[in-house]
Amino acid sequence: MSDNITYSLGFSETLRTDAAVLYDQAFGAKIALAIPNRDERISLLKECLLPNFAFTALVNDELVGLAGFHTPNGSLTSGVTGRRLLSKLGWIHGLRAACVFSLYERTPDFGELVMDGIAVRDDMRGRGIGGHLLDQLTHYAREHGFTRIRLDVIDTNPAARRLYERKGFQPIHTDHFPFLKWLLGFGAATKMELYVTTAA
Repeated sequence: MSDNITYSLGFSETLRTDAAVLYDQAFGAKIALAIPNRDERISLLKECLLPNFAFTALVNDELVGLAGFHTPNGSLTSGVTGRRLLSKLGWIHGLRAACVFSLYERTPDFGELVMDGIAVRDDMRGRGIGGHLLDQLTHYAREHGFTRIRLDVIDTNPAARRLYERKGFQPIHTDHFPFLKWLLGFGAATKMELYVTTAA
């Protein structure tokens, strides 16, 4: 595959399934607490992901990278509503899923853009795609008047933390929850921030 990688805001309707699969590849273990069945997760994500809240990396029209973000106007995953979960999964499983998703909800403060994770296709890792997606997101924040970008990185993903630190993110606070590690799959999460200079 050629390395002629292009980056853009959003993705076309034809890439909805690819976006759902890629997002699940990166974050499926976390979402599995809410929806254990992979096919059900991908089906839900395909319907609910909001393309305008993500930057994408494409090679020959194939989706190889995805970086979601959250602003006061919405997020990549804000289409996953309680009503949608109840409709898709039924009352019992839908309520359980809604409770789990609420654990991961992060509302942006004023002037803040929250990053909703970076996913890069397995065979395209190590080519700087994650860093370029992060650069695109930083440029977007600057151009749209945000003063800082916030993200959370878990203790089981040191490679992601190294990337964020190289891009200038600073750790602010670490939450430890060792007694929930068996459930969540990680025992700590560190909040990191990057202050950006808004465009003139």
